[in-house]
Amino acid sequence: MNVHFAIKTARQQSGLSLRELARRAKTSHSTLAAYESGIKIPKIETLERIIGAAGFAIDIHLEKRMRHHGSSTGTKGEELEQVLALAQQFPARPNRHLDAPIFGRTP
Repeated sequence: MNVHFAIKTARQQSGLSLRELARRAKTSHSTLAAYESGIKIPKIETLERIIGAAGFAIDIHLEKRMRHHGSSTGTKGEELEQVLALAQQFPARPNRHLDAPIFGRTP
């Protein structure tokens, strides 16, 4: 999630100025500007307060990711299943041999 993008989008869609949103969220406009520019990252509680002050709510979705190499959780079989499922999303390779007639030759 791009926190700075979420804050700026919520502020713009709410029609609030930077100073007004900062006032409603009980923070300074300079801190809010730093959050919007990505210079600072707010704690989740602060983010919820800012987004709430703009009239929005945060909705977080979790997605399971493949484990990194060297992870001690899970089995190699589970990892292989995940890799095979991912591979099915890509097209198969085309045949490298071109089956086309060669003109000008007699068999």
